[in-house]
Amino acid sequence: MSQFKPCQGKMACRDDGKDCRTCGRSLQEIVQLRDLIAQLTALAIDYDYENINEYSTYIAQKLEKSIVYHQQQAKEIKS
Repeated sequence: MSQFKPCQGKMACRDDGKDCRTCGRSLQEIVQLRDLIAQLTALAIDYDYENINEYSTYIAQKLEKSIVYHQQQAKEIKS
């Protein structure tokens, strides 16, 4: 497993054409994450959610539960 290192912002991002030299993540990973966040943002805007804090908290909690579940499933398959 590897550690996730958050982006330091677009202005801090320096790349070598393959990886960000600031956070160490691949440019492909960064683009994928930005796209997913854009989709979640668009959903909230399309449905005109007023309670964005509740929405973002819900997304974070569901994401964490899903990751833990799928990691456990992967470990059981390997065993």
